Amino acid sequence: MSSLIYRAEYANYSFGENHPFSPLRVRMALELLEALGHRVDAIAPEPARREDLLSVHDDYYVDHVESLSAGRKVPNAQSYGLDTPDTPAFPGMDEAARWHVGGTLLGARQILEGTAKRVLQLGGGLHHARRNFASGFCVYNDLAVAIRSLTRRGLWVAYLDIDVHHGDGVQQILYEDKRVMTISLHESGKYLYPGTGDVHELGSGVGRGLKLNVPLEPHTEGESYLEILEAVVPAALRHFGPAVLVVQAGADAHYDDQLADLMLGTRDYERIFDRILGWAETFTAGRVLFTLGGGYSLRATPRVWALLYLVVNGLPVPKELPPEWVRRWSHVLGPEPPPEFHDPSPLRVDIPNRAQIRHRNLQVAHRLLEAARPYWL
Repeated sequence: MSSLIYRAEYANYSFGENHPFSPLRVRMALELLEALGHRVDAIAPEPARREDLLSVHDDYYVDHVESLSAGRKVPNAQSYGLDTPDTPAFPGMDEAARWHVGGTLLGARQILEGTAKRVLQLGGGLHHARRNFASGFCVYNDLAVAIRSLTRRGLWVAYLDIDVHHGDGVQQILYEDKRVMTISLHESGKYLYPGTGDVHELGSGVGRGLKLNVPLEPHTEGESYLEILEAVVPAALRHFGPAVLVVQAGADAHYDDQLADLMLGTRDYERIFDRILGWAETFTAGRVLFTLGGGYSLRATPRVWALLYLVVNGLPVPKELPPEWVRRWSHVLGPEPPPEFHDPSPLRVDIPNRAQIRHRNLQVAHRLLEAARPYWL
């Protein structure tokens, strides 16, 4: 019993033609699925209400977003992370962001009401937005709003973030919440924005030991990534006993992504998605909500998200890319478009310190579990 959530207005959340957070990513994924012969029937959400936003954001911050959205000046907007080079203000910004929040909220509601167990929200994943600060292309934190809507109904929620960047906003907003476990696998903040997500960030108060971070070495490949995921996630979920799993499925750990340094391929993503669905069956009675997130290679991200749709719905993964889709998007795929749906296997990339990277990642995972387990007793 799966559900797809999407609305064309998601594309209004756009920071400009040359900004990496491009609406083309989802449009290309949807057109790829349609070219493969899949009828993509999506449920259209309503925009989030102000009271929904205020469940995690400060009222004065929402006021500032509304003002900039309407073209009014906000003194010192940059002190709230607004109208900066990475998150510039634009007309209608408030309304555009609310569509994404509304979609993730709808997914949480479907799971809460039992109308769907597997939900794929083809938007959202704005995990960097903090209580009163926009950051990393994220204005409102749809994930935190949706998670809070579930915990207010008495459900314990596990949040898994596979975006290459640390899920700092979700962690910060829910840092003291004992009803939420957050798990983020990301490239180490020593090398990559936002510079956070170290092992020692375990939560505080009654939430101590429930905020888990695995900072990975640059050039981590799929085998090491899967090894770490399997070492950490089942153990954490077994301890926590969540009712729902929420997943931010950013695609920017792909080796073709220019904003980071991890080395996953599409076959790795297929295995990751399979594992996540298996863990949902084991630990949350199949209840899982996926959102999108980062992913800035137009050659890779649409394929990863189309793959997510196929895996969630138990559909076969094709060998070939539809020629009409390749022709349609040749101007962004480049003169040498991907020859097949999946990346080459093995990837044609030489990683000279592969063994050292794997060893360091295993050490980090061990340190994390050693630090967290005393709080699980």
